Amino acid sequence: MGVDGSAPGAARLRVVDGVPLLRPAEQVFEAMLDGWRNQQLARNLAVSTVEGRRATVRAFAAAASAFPWRWAPQMLDEWLGDLRSVRHVKRTTIRSYQDAVRSFCQYVTDPAYGWAAECETRFGSHPIQVVHDWNTAVHVQESEADAAKRAFTRRELQTFFTYCDDQVARIRGLGRKGWLPAFRDATLFKVAYAYGLRRNETRMLDAADFGRNPRGPEFGEYGVCYVRHGKAKKGSPPKRRSVLTVFDWAPEVLDEWFTEVRPSFEVEGNPATWPSERGRRVGCQRLNSRFAAYRDALGLDAGLDFHSFRRSYVTHLIEDGYDARFVQEQVGHEHASTTSIYTCVSSDFRTRTLRRHLDATTAAALETQAGRQA
Repeated sequence: MGVDGSAPGAARLRVVDGVPLLRPAEQVFEAMLDGWRNQQLARNLAVSTVEGRRATVRAFAAAASAFPWRWAPQMLDEWLGDLRSVRHVKRTTIRSYQDAVRSFCQYVTDPAYGWAAECETRFGSHPIQVVHDWNTAVHVQESEADAAKRAFTRRELQTFFTYCDDQVARIRGLGRKGWLPAFRDATLFKVAYAYGLRRNETRMLDAADFGRNPRGPEFGEYGVCYVRHGKAKKGSPPKRRSVLTVFDWAPEVLDEWFTEVRPSFEVEGNPATWPSERGRRVGCQRLNSRFAAYRDALGLDAGLDFHSFRRSYVTHLIEDGYDARFVQEQVGHEHASTTSIYTCVSSDFRTRTLRRHLDATTAAALETQAGRQA
C-alpha cells in the first residue's frame, strides 16, 4: 500500500490531480503502464516478465491505434487474427499475449486503482475488459509444445557431439582463437544432456555448483550438480534442485573443462562455469545460434533444439530402466505426468519391452504346463 493507503499503481499516485498535462492521452497511458508495473512487482513477478507484458500491451495499443479507454474486444480480435494468419505466431505466444492484455485490463478497471474514474474525468470514457472467454484460446492440454519438437536418437546425439569436438579441432588447427568458445559450447551441450538441464539452468551454473556424492564416490568432485536457477513458479524465486550424476563420462568432461580449458578465459573473479569472451556469462542467443549452426550443418531435423537435450535425458534414462520417480526428481518436475510428456521412448525400446514381457508370459505358461504333466 502507498503511504496514504492507496494500492500500488493507483491513479492518484501516478497522476497529480488538477495539474494540466502537455499530452494527456499519452501521459496517462504511460502512467497506467508504470502503475501496472508497480502492481506486478508488488506480486513478486520477475522484472523480465513484467517488462515483456508491458511490451505486449504497447504493441496492442499501437496495432489498435487507440488508448485503453477506447479499446474494444473487436480490436483485440483483429490484432490476434493478424498475428495468427499473417505472422504465423505460435499458439502459446498468442495465449501469453492474451494473458498480458487481460491482466492489464483487470488492473485499469479495478476500482481500487481509480483509473476508470480518472479516464472518465479526463476523456469522457473509461477502460473495459476486452479479453473474454469467447475471444481467447482455451488451454485444454497439459502440453502444447510444437509437435515437431523431439528428443535426439542416441545415434543423432553421438553424431552431434562428435561434430562439436571436430569443430574445436578444426578451428584450433587453423590457429584461430575461436576454438576456446567452441570448446566451451561443446562442453556446455554435453553437460546440458548429462544432467537434463534447461538452457537457462545450464548457462547460469557456477563453478561452485558441482560437488561430491557420498553414495557415488566414483564420480569424484562431480557427483552432484546443484541447480540454483530452475524454472520458477509465478511470483516465486527460481526453484532449486540437486541432480545426481548418472553418466560415467560426465565427470571426465567437466574435469577437463575446469582444469585445462576454462582458465584460458582469464576467469579471475568470475564464478560462472561458462564465461563469455566479452562478459561474465555466455548468452542464450549465442547458444541458440551455435546449436542451430551445428544441427543444420549435419542435416538434422529442425525439430531438434536446445531443449532436446533435456528431452533426450528423460527418454534415455527411462529406456535404460531407471525408475520413473527418480527421473522425475532429477529433472525437477512436480508431477509425473509432466515427465511422461517429455518421454519420447523409441519404438526399438518399446519392442524390446514387449518382447521381454511376451517371453516372460510364454515361460510362465510352459512352466505351468510342465507342472501339470509331471
